[in-house]
Amino acid sequence: MRKLRKGDDVIVIAGKDKGKRGAILSLVGEDKVIVENINLAKKHTKANPAKGEQGGIVDKEMPMDISNVAIFNPQISSADRVGFKILEDGRKVRYFKSNGEVVDV
Repeated sequence: MRKLRKGDDVIVIAGKDKGKRGAILSLVGEDKVIVENINLAKKHTKANPAKGEQGGIVDKEMPMDISNVAIFNPQISSADRVGFKILEDGRKVRYFKSNGEVVDV
């Protein structure tokens, strides 16, 4: 079980986009994540009339290291760490280390 998953609200803690928030769009391998509207790069695309695609310059989210993001805790409005615990019914869930609230509902 991973500490960060697709759809988690995260905050960037290091790099050029430090302090920005977004949701994880995908995990790339073991140590990279793609976060919406974070770490944007200009991508030059060629037009393809057969598919009806227009050429030009588009912004694209690039992968960033998973160590540069932390999960966002809405109760304390800041970054937090994640731990694991097993509930009484036997489910293994993630929880915020600062206040013990369960991340997965």
